[in-house]
This record gives sequence, structure tokens and C-alpha cells, in this order.
Amino acid sequence: MKMEEMLSFLRELEEHNDRDWFHAHEEGYRRATAAFEQLVGELNLALHQGDPEIPLAAPKTLTFKLMRDTRFSRDKSPYNPSFRAHIGPRGKLPVPVGYYLFLRPGGRSFLGGGLFADMFRDATTLVRDAIAAQGERWGEILDAPDFRAHFTVGGSALKNVPRGYDPDHPQAQYLKNKSWYLEYPLGDEQLLAPDFVDFAAALFLKMRPFGAFLNEALAPFEMPSR
Repeated sequence: MKMEEMLSFLRELEEHNDRDWFHAHEEGYRRATAAFEQLVGELNLALHQGDPEIPLAAPKTLTFKLMRDTRFSRDKSPYNPSFRAHIGPRGKLPVPVGYYLFLRPGGRSFLGGGLFADMFRDATTLVRDAIAAQGERWGEILDAPDFRAHFTVGGSALKNVPRGYDPDHPQAQYLKNKSWYLEYPLGDEQLLAPDFVDFAAALFLKMRPFGAFLNEALAPFEMPSR
């Protein structure tokens, strides 16, 4: 019921994406947010048990706000009608990479992992260098049957292999990337299943070798200060 309450709130928010409606439905927002934080806490515990790099954290510190920054956007709708959380070695910071949960009704939810941000040039260089130097290991991770059965690597990419890298490298297609991430799509019926937390945690942990490779490469990276 709690998951249905979350999805129902998001459906209504998408239909009535304005501040007056939101303020008139703050009680529904609080209930849906509390349900999402409970879900994130349960996932955090399950991932902590399966991946020792993931610490336990207060769920609220792992979630993102619904309020949008519209200052530089053509879309002036004030709210993002989705619940989002990142459960990583440093909480919701994008680096080190972790596990990303995105809930939006209508079959638009997904479980994600990897480096989604492509604006950190130093991070991109570190990962490219690691793939160039450890192409065989990278290929083994991506070619593992359990990985291939569930994931395809996504990310923004250049048209050509950048200067300084071998265009004939066995992993040349991934040297073009500026980001490297995974997305496993979820239908609403999967979200409503009673074993969703167990399913999501097991699916996330199948991403672990991929994330471990990225985090080893990203070890020298420091998030820019605001």
C-alpha cells in the first residue's frame, strides 16, 4: 500500500505541477516521502549486507528533493514528479559511484548504477585511462553472462575515440564515453510486488563488479567544492 501511495502522489503531482496544488496536498507529500524514506532505508540495509563499501546512513541524507531549480531551465514546472535516491560509499554524492533508485509511475522507473555525470572531466579521464590500461578486465566484467543478461552500458559519448587513445583498442567504443552507467527498467507492477526490496537489492548487487571497476579508477578524484 505504501508503494501505491507513493505512485499515486507522483501521478497527481505530474498532473497538477504547481505550488498551490502542492501546498494543498502537503499531508499526502509527507506520507509519500516517509514511505519512500522507509524504502530507501530497507534498501540501504540490504546493500550494506551485500556490499561492505556501502555504509548505513539516514535515509533522508540519500534522497533528492522534488523541488526543481528552474532558474536556467525552459521548463518552469516547480517540481520533479519522481522519487530519487543514491546509495553510495559517500551517500548521495555521485562519486564514488553507487546504486541509484528512480521511481516514476507509468513504467518510467529504473534501478541504476555507475557514473551518470559527464561534466567532471577529470573523472572521465580517470575512467578512460583505466579502460585503456585494463581493457581485458573491463571486457570480462561486461561479458559476464549474468551481467549481459541484465545490463547494457549507457552514457553520453563522443563520435570518435579522443586524441591520446588507441582507436583500435579492443574497448574503443567505451573510450568514446564521457559517462558510463547502467539502467534496469521497472514496470509499476514490479514496484508493487511484495518482494521488491529483495529483488532490487539483488539486482543492484549484480552491478557491483562494474561499480568497483569505476571506483578503483576514480579513487584519486575529488568532488569540486561548491
